[in-house]
Amino acid sequence: MQRVAEEEVAAALAGMPGWERHDETIAKTFKRADFVQAMEFVNALAVMAEDARHHPDIDIRYNRVTIRLTTHDVGGLTQADLDLALGIEGLAG
Repeated sequence: MQRVAEEEVAAALAGMPGWERHDETIAKTFKRADFVQAMEFVNALAVMAEDARHHPDIDIRYNRVTIRLTTHDVGGLTQADLDLALGIEGLAG
């Protein structure tokens, strides 16, 4: 797996509102109605991530779920991060 070019990251983020670049990661916070819905979102995301064999960092604070993506093996963003972010967007609705 190789890191993606900065232009590719910028283009992908332009099509995914709310995702922000933080150094070598991209992140977004999703808000749900309550804790149970936040956990249902995380559980569905876990299945997606496992199927992709690419696992995000997840922070849960009651009804807010922050997802942070990077590919640790290459020390930055890869196509797997961008693909998973897009999948998460679809899951979030």
